This record gives sequence, structure tokens and C-alpha cells, in this order.
Amino acid sequence: MHLLVINSGSSSIKFSIFDAGAGAPRSLHEGEVTGIGSGQATFAFHPTDGKGKQAPATINANNPVEAIGRIVEALSHPDIPRLDAVGYRVVHPGEKLHSHVRITDDVMRELDEAVVFAPLHDPSAIKIVREMMTRFPGIPHFACFDTVFHQTMPEVASTYAIPAEYREQGVRRYGFHGLSCESIVAQMRAANFAIPHRMAIAHLGSGCSVTACVDGRSIENTMGLTPTGGVVMGTRPGDLDPGLVLYLLRDMKGDRDQSFAAVEKLLNHSAGISALSGLPNDMRATREAAVKGTAQAKLAIDVFTRSVRKAIGGYCWLMGGLDAIVFTGGIGEHDARTREEIAGGLEELGIAIDAKLNRPKDRSGDSDIRHIAASQSKTKILVIPAKEDWMIAAHVQRMFGKS
Repeated sequence: MHLLVINSGSSSIKFSIFDAGAGAPRSLHEGEVTGIGSGQATFAFHPTDGKGKQAPATINANNPVEAIGRIVEALSHPDIPRLDAVGYRVVHPGEKLHSHVRITDDVMRELDEAVVFAPLHDPSAIKIVREMMTRFPGIPHFACFDTVFHQTMPEVASTYAIPAEYREQGVRRYGFHGLSCESIVAQMRAANFAIPHRMAIAHLGSGCSVTACVDGRSIENTMGLTPTGGVVMGTRPGDLDPGLVLYLLRDMKGDRDQSFAAVEKLLNHSAGISALSGLPNDMRATREAAVKGTAQAKLAIDVFTRSVRKAIGGYCWLMGGLDAIVFTGGIGEHDARTREEIAGGLEELGIAIDAKLNRPKDRSGDSDIRHIAASQSKTKILVIPAKEDWMIAAHVQRMFGKS
């Protein structure tokens, strides 16, 4: 059985083909369309064994539908196996969907209603699902949600202190990056690594969150109703005083709808690390500027790492200590300085990184789990890659068998 996994963002689409016969899914090919709608879109697609890998090619992809057309063209190559199912990462399922599901007309209606909760992510994902279902009508399609892993959060963690009428509309903390967190726990189990009793998972990329887990189950996540809250991110501010949002709405010029749209764009696309540094959303460029003495870049990094450190420290208090901290995501996995700076303020909690083990390193060996804690650290510190696509493939494999 061969599965296609589509993991879409607001301006990019990652896609992978998995062999999902016996045992765990195995990746065969992967690709990505980036810069959708920017006029500078690129396309890459290659086998995962590294053979035949080429530099990304410039393509026309002014919208998700055009990007899907290029992907379908690549999937039509005679060397690509026939697809048996498609799985999608969908950020927010809305109020009524509580598990990963096969996509039906009823599910699509629920996803349309969920757009209000994730206007940055869900509209593009829904367009992609509809286009793919049109192009591949004879096979089942499945939606996997970033919130499902956080269904185990207790009511005290998911409840906002707002009137009941809004809570009854589904306004609560949902938590996100669940597929990433679940993949961390699954990789530990696959490697026969004992699941830490009290664990904080820091998913740090363009979007960032920190999750508290007890015995591999989520009990808290820094994000809330939407993926905009929590720690500081690439272009999102993280938690804000609600009064600041009201201030922004009052300050914006134009009618009410224009003001609302302007604030929404500011909070999702024009805030965060990029707003503080004055640079594009790229941690490497921000680090380079900070090294050269750019004060704004250094401030941006300090604000970001402090917010993550506060979240981890808070979870340490909440759970009475931490047995492990996991860094994952593009920044968490590859930026040694960020890991060092976050852990650097947590020494009094018994958390310490070994500078030598923390150095950038290509993954090698049978396990992707890297240990970077110093010998005196009371808490394990691990670097583990986020494998959202693999996690989606595993869920599709399971659901396909039941369909």
C-alpha cells in the first residue's frame, strides 16, 4: 500500500510518499513547493535515499491549486507507485471533530466551520483537500489534526475564564503541534526508550510551542484557541495582553472589517521575531545579524528564548520537576545556540547542557534521539526530529485498514 501525505502551510506544501505495507510506514519520496503566491515559488521532489536529488526549480504557483497541479504532475511519473490513499495535516478541526477521520462531505462542512479558529492555516488546507479529492476521486482521503494529541489535557488546562456562552461555542484551549509531539513519543517507543514521566517538548520552528507531557500524554500546551498564542514565534507574537489587541483595533484606520483584517494580518504575519529584528523570518539570518552587533536582532533572539525558557520553567513548577526536555522543529533541532540559551537560564532547576554534545551534528546511527545533557544535569535533554508526515502516514495506515 502506498500513501501520499500532504503537510501544507500558509505558503508551502510538503508532500511525501510512504510504503505502508507491513510494519511502520517507510518514506520513499518527498518534495516541497515553497513561496506559493510570492512570484518566486520553487519545487523540489526526490527519492529519500538521496539518489537523483536536484536543486529546487522555479515554478509558477500563484495559489495552492496551481501548486497541487505541479505536485500531481510529478506523481504521474511512471517511476512513482500508484497511490492507495491520501492523508492531510489539518491544523484545526473545530469544535466537533475529536479524532483523525476519513474525509466525507460532513467532515468537509465541519472543516469549513473551523476556519474561524485557524484562518492562517485551514483555508489553504481545505482548498488543497478539495483539489486533491477532485484529482484522485477513486481512493480514500483522511484528515489528521494537530489538536488530537492534546485531547488529554484536563479541563482546568483547556478552559478560558470567559462567559459560558462562548465556552459552549467551542472557545477553549485546543493546543497545537500535536502531530509533532506524538511523533516524539512514538519515536521513543520505537527505539525502546523509556518514556519520561515528566517531559517538556519544545517544538521550535516558524511556529513555536511547548507541551507538557506526563507519561507521554499531553497535559498542557502553550498555544490556545488558535496557533497565534503562547511563546514568541517567527511572525506571531505569542501571548498578549487582550487590551493590546483592543488598542490595535482602535488604532487601525478604516472601517471595522478593514481594521479587523489589518490586526489579524499583523498578529499572524507581521509580529514575532521578524518584527523585533526587522529581518525576514529566518533564524539563521537573525543570528548572523546579532553576531555582527545588530541590537534589534539580539533583542529579538533574547525575547524569543526568554519566552521559551519561561514556559519550560513553568512546566517544571507545574509538574514538580522535569525528567526530560525535548527540542524539535527546525530551530529546536538545528540551532545549537538557541538550545544553549534556553537551557542557560534553567541551571537552578538542575537543567544543564553539555556544550560539546550540543554542537551541530548530522544524524547518524540507528536512532535519531540525541542526548545533549551535561553529566550533572538532573534532567535529560534530548534533540529529536519532528516526524509529522510519518505520524500522519501511521494514522492513515491504521484508518485505511478499518475503512
